Amino acid sequence: MVGGTEDAEVEVRAVSRQRIVEAAADLLAHEGREAVTTRAVAAAAGVQAPAIYRLFGDKDGLLDAVAEHGYATFLAAKHADARPEDPVEDLRAGWDLAVEFGLANPELYTLMYGEPRRGTDSAAFRAGMKILLERIHRLATSGRLRVGEDLAASLIHATARGAVLTWLSLPNDQRDPALLTTLREAMITAVTLDEPAVRDAGPAGAARALRALLPEQTTLSSAERHLLDEWLDRLTTDHHEDR
Repeated sequence: MVGGTEDAEVEVRAVSRQRIVEAAADLLAHEGREAVTTRAVAAAAGVQAPAIYRLFGDKDGLLDAVAEHGYATFLAAKHADARPEDPVEDLRAGWDLAVEFGLANPELYTLMYGEPRRGTDSAAFRAGMKILLERIHRLATSGRLRVGEDLAASLIHATARGAVLTWLSLPNDQRDPALLTTLREAMITAVTLDEPAVRDAGPAGAARALRALLPEQTTLSSAERHLLDEWLDRLTTDHHEDR
């Protein structure tokens, strides 16, 4: 009986928390960040203000929860194709989706990405990044990745974030769609190759493709895979330094 009571209390707490987060997100979207006060959120959620402090600690904790809610909303809109016909077009589509989400949710996006690391420890953020890293890995295994996977992730993430935040900072009459298209294509040029690198004479592209596939093979021992990984890393690094 005691266990049932505790379960009911946990459920009520979760429902109250979700209602408060949704109320805060709605205020943020329609009235801006300044409207998200504990008093206004409590009134909109139909709870007493002390409940917010019990559940979130303070207003900053509430904003973290709203950012996590934003990452979860964005994650629900993502479509992960495990076998895209063209991994470069798949990357374009993913970048466009991220930018479109930001333009459609300016206040929420600014909260999520306008402050360093806000909400980035949430499960939804990590799941979203996993989808991005899978896209990049498919590029690597196809021989179309120009740079290392970690650098590619940073470039893709940075250009999408920069595109949205720059667009939102501009007056309406200065918002030229060419800004978004040009940034996207600059990212594509920086991250991908027109043709699979394994067809080129140079070793760097082939090394990146082999390195991406390395975890999937079982012929080599762990020590041998580690040594080969070091050699492949040297090949790609020396290639960039020679340039």
